[in-house]
Amino acid sequence: MIRPTNNPAANTLEFWQLLLVIGGGFAAGLMNALAGGGTFFSFPALLAAGIAPVSANATNAVALWPASVSAAWALRRELKRLPMRAYLLPLVIAASVGGLAGGLILLLTSDQAFYQLIPWLLLLATLLFTFSRSLARLVAKVGPTQSSSPRLGPVGFICQALVSLYGGFFGAGMGIMMIASLAISGRTEVVEINAIKSLLSSVIYSVAALTFMLAGAVHWMALLIMLPGTIAGGYCGGLFARRLPDSWLRGLVILIGWSLSLFYFYDVYS
Repeated sequence: MIRPTNNPAANTLEFWQLLLVIGGGFAAGLMNALAGGGTFFSFPALLAAGIAPVSANATNAVALWPASVSAAWALRRELKRLPMRAYLLPLVIAASVGGLAGGLILLLTSDQAFYQLIPWLLLLATLLFTFSRSLARLVAKVGPTQSSSPRLGPVGFICQALVSLYGGFFGAGMGIMMIASLAISGRTEVVEINAIKSLLSSVIYSVAALTFMLAGAVHWMALLIMLPGTIAGGYCGGLFARRLPDSWLRGLVILIGWSLSLFYFYDVYS
């Protein structure tokens, strides 16, 4: 049985725990580069290594921070085409406020309370990933079509703030939520949506990561071990991206997501 530890910030890990953390980081980087869903690997690895739930979630968010920033930088050309003051700036403000609020709520949540939420958070993320393509098609049918609108409306601002709140608190499945939110608010171009999503994800992770670090919630040894794993996994994922069928990879992530959700429901409530 996995249970919250009494010392969430202890920076000592045994050798097998180090291997587990770097392996989880490698798998997360690999899957994020190939099909997404990397949190299903990295976050449970940190928990299994004995790191307390809140610290594990904070450490996982900081570990994903560099990748989100680099993705936004890679798509900066697409972002320059969008209105800054009327559209991007309000989105960035919503992402900053929501990400900060989500991070603070996490820090105010006890390890035991957050542990009780883990099965539900994993189930939500699994459902989002499992039905992401169906959700995208549904949003495309019912969402607005004014993709060239130069201003962000109230609905778009509120949706982004709520998604950012969730992202600062947990984060798994946030990208899928954000795609739906942007589509509902009027964006329909795939490249444009991905660019905005990358920018806002980097803002959310940056605000949350800085909050977690300043609050002392990060397990630094696990973070330093996991980062090389995520980088190596991302590089290998880039090499294999064109060789492996996307349906196989998505199927693997979905299988692991459902398995982890069921396991934690049993572990928490048995």
